[in-house]
Amino acid sequence: MTHAFDPSQQTADAPILFSLEGHVAVLTLNRPQTRNALSGEEMFQAFESIFEYMNRHTEVRASILTGAGSAFCSGGNIAEMRDKEGMFKGGPEDIAQNYKAGIQRIPRAFQSLEVPMIAAVNGAAIGAGNDLACMCDIRLASDKAIFAESFVKVGIIPGDGGCWLLPRVIGYANACQMALTGDSIGAQEALKIGLISKVVAPEALMSEAMSLAQSIAKNPPQVLRWTKRLMQEARNSTLDQALDRAGEFQGLAHQTRDHMEALTAFFEKRDPHFLGH
Repeated sequence: MTHAFDPSQQTADAPILFSLEGHVAVLTLNRPQTRNALSGEEMFQAFESIFEYMNRHTEVRASILTGAGSAFCSGGNIAEMRDKEGMFKGGPEDIAQNYKAGIQRIPRAFQSLEVPMIAAVNGAAIGAGNDLACMCDIRLASDKAIFAESFVKVGIIPGDGGCWLLPRVIGYANACQMALTGDSIGAQEALKIGLISKVVAPEALMSEAMSLAQSIAKNPPQVLRWTKRLMQEARNSTLDQALDRAGEFQGLAHQTRDHMEALTAFFEKRDPHFLGH
């Protein structure tokens, strides 16, 4: 059972640090000693509980995910793999169940997240860390960042959904090249293949991500959430299904006060003030 997240009760050693700057939530993976490896019940539950909190509070209109220390996320805990501990303990059926009850909760949590998420990739995004970046809606990177779908290098497959996520971000051939070689690429190559949208100097990364998040957050919060849901669902739907779903959400959008506020502000030549209803 996921415990309700309360930002006021957050401690400095939390696996994910949460802060709210205006309408933008900033989430920081807070395990620099493991280069922000994705392991342990505390980490998995943090994603679920923080995302549930964000879904419940419409004042959160956009979000940023980054990593503490020099890495964005180093993926799985290699020491636990070696020692057959944690998720990696037991036979084939045990491990399959461990993954379902463990790291696979993260992509499922992302699938249920209604708030747009920007990855601010500050350093290495390796294995599950690369897939974590792909779970986000938009990716920016420091020029110090490196990316690798490196599971084959340690004799395993992408168990966290990478084979579903990565081709949808960079296309099938590029995804195969990354996944089948396991080789790392730098930020400029990641930009070239569409893995990230922009490369900036390390000291400019968070300000660039915040500027982008704020440009999203100035829009009506409910419409942002509906638009994100349409984009997600369209990846697996036919055109007719997408059009039907768009009609449903459009019918709701036209009834909102924020829609009328947007129209009124347009004709009055002023900035709109959205309230989320």
